[in-house]
Amino acid sequence: MPKFNYKWYLKDGYQLPKNNLNVFGTFICGGGSTMGYKLAGYNHLGGVEIDKKIAEVYKLNHNPKYLFIEDLRIFNQRNDLPEELYNLDILDGSPPCSNFSMAGNREKDWNKNKKFREGQTKQVLDDLVFVYCETINKLQPKVAILENVKGLISGNAKLYSKEIVKRLNDFGYKVQVFLLNAASMGVPQKRERVFFIASKKELNYPDLKLEFNEKLICYKEYESTNGNEKPLTIDQKYWWELTPKGCSVSKIHPKGQWFNAYKLSYNDVCPTITASGGNAEPMHPTIPRKINKQEICQIGTYPIDYDFKKLKPLYLIGMSVPPVMMAQISYQIYLQWFANDNSIEIK
Repeated sequence: MPKFNYKWYLKDGYQLPKNNLNVFGTFICGGGSTMGYKLAGYNHLGGVEIDKKIAEVYKLNHNPKYLFIEDLRIFNQRNDLPEELYNLDILDGSPPCSNFSMAGNREKDWNKNKKFREGQTKQVLDDLVFVYCETINKLQPKVAILENVKGLISGNAKLYSKEIVKRLNDFGYKVQVFLLNAASMGVPQKRERVFFIASKKELNYPDLKLEFNEKLICYKEYESTNGNEKPLTIDQKYWWELTPKGCSVSKIHPKGQWFNAYKLSYNDVCPTITASGGNAEPMHPTIPRKINKQEICQIGTYPIDYDFKKLKPLYLIGMSVPPVMMAQISYQIYLQWFANDNSIEIK
């Protein structure tokens, strides 16, 4: 079994030899999933991204064959797509998930028009999981993956999950749902995510088994300094001094605020990296400083030489599936399904 390294560089290329299996992405962001598939040997064709600035960064780092900078709803209406996209091995998508996050407003924001970030069109974010289901139906890939937050299978949001499974079943897919923790997959981050993994019924693939038991990676294993570390703000330093190592500031904040501001511990795994910005960022355990770019990249298993242009690494990585997490999943799909499919020619 390959060992996917959380510390790596784009200049060194991807780990496994290419196979002839094609992947296309939606909500591609900075390419966390893209890099995961490439690490596992897949040929990634590109994808759909609504945010122009993020799409520019994606293009710079990945040089995609196809890049559609538009709302997925517009993409779904296209009748000029290349034939290659109707013969995909995997279609991938991670619809914006803030409305389902356990740390967000959840039901209060459902069915409301919202901007996911500045510069984007207002849209009903919780509907995007179903827009993506329509993309699956349109392109009819052999396998489709929908990734989202743990909250999508919790509380009232279970209704969304059941509807996703129902729609994909109606479209001719067998669906399995997995709750996976990136920390058990060689990622230095406690990132729990839900994966809906669907395969065409006609292919008769067996049930996919996903069990990962990689060694936990604590902060002491990738702590680094380069002389450019940024000190904490006055407010951050105040709460940093009061917060025990390995705890969120919210634990000691009188109003429970600063949930994602976390004082790291040398002997523990970093919690989920978020894109919320502001004070919501990990802090060094013994020095009043913010974690630096190299540390952020390793926590998110992004390549250390990734070019973020003017985007904040914490923001882009916080919105991304960790590449190593997707590499682990997609490699198992390769081993358990594609490698045993006689109708597919594997290089």
